[in-house]
Amino acid sequence: MNIVRTLRTHRRITAAVAVSALALALTACGGESGSGGSGDKAKAAGIDLVKSGQLTICTHLPYKPFQYKDGTKVVGFDVDLLNLLAEDLGLKTDVVNIEWAQVTSGAAFKAKKCDIGMGAMTINEPRKAALSITDPYMDATQVLMAKKDSGIKGLADLKGKKLGAQADTTGKEYADKNAAANGYTVIPFNDLALQGNNVKSGRVDAAINDNGVLYDFVKDNPDMAVVAEFDTGEQYGFAALKDGTGPKIVAKFNELLAKAKSDGKYNEIYKTWFGVEPKK
Repeated sequence: MNIVRTLRTHRRITAAVAVSALALALTACGGESGSGGSGDKAKAAGIDLVKSGQLTICTHLPYKPFQYKDGTKVVGFDVDLLNLLAEDLGLKTDVVNIEWAQVTSGAAFKAKKCDIGMGAMTINEPRKAALSITDPYMDATQVLMAKKDSGIKGLADLKGKKLGAQADTTGKEYADKNAAANGYTVIPFNDLALQGNNVKSGRVDAAINDNGVLYDFVKDNPDMAVVAEFDTGEQYGFAALKDGTGPKIVAKFNELLAKAKSDGKYNEIYKTWFGVEPKK
């Protein structure tokens, strides 16, 4: 009987040790930054999330190299910058593909579809009136893209021709503003891929969009060329709800952006997606 009792006691001790070890391992895994914690740091910062434990990001895909799908995963420059925010708050990320106008108007945030919006969004007065916007994280301008052998060098060469522009963008605004003076017709497209491919197919004669995306398109399509740049003096920011938790998300990102610029992390991310470090 004593031997039986000893064996039972040994088994109980062994089981208890195993359970304790498992609990310790699970606790350690849950504490990793960016691995999908409970969102306690977000709560402590006064940030109310659309979904607990998750930073929900709205955008309109594709807009390479800022955000686009690589297999099933959304990657890009904007993605890496917002990962700094998610990791600091101990959150997972989820990207929601949505109409761009819902982001720039603030409708997506009012409807609680997302916490923050990305998409190389130019900061302007109408957007500042509708949204909380972060500090600028990149400078940009508009450029004109056409086939290499088209003979097109600028807007004046588009008289009687068609210029493709992406809907609800500052490129579309610039194209519309200069249409009458240059005699071209603006053809809107819902996304960047459609716009670029319609220049390649000849449906439109040229395209106007942000410099970052069209230079990237040309890199992958050697029959195309950026033929003109327009000094529009634009800067990009991330967007959030105008009031409530939006300003708190923006303030936290601004803090992390400043840190990333001072410790070299921003330059590292920039070089990953653009091949060079940003101009000083």
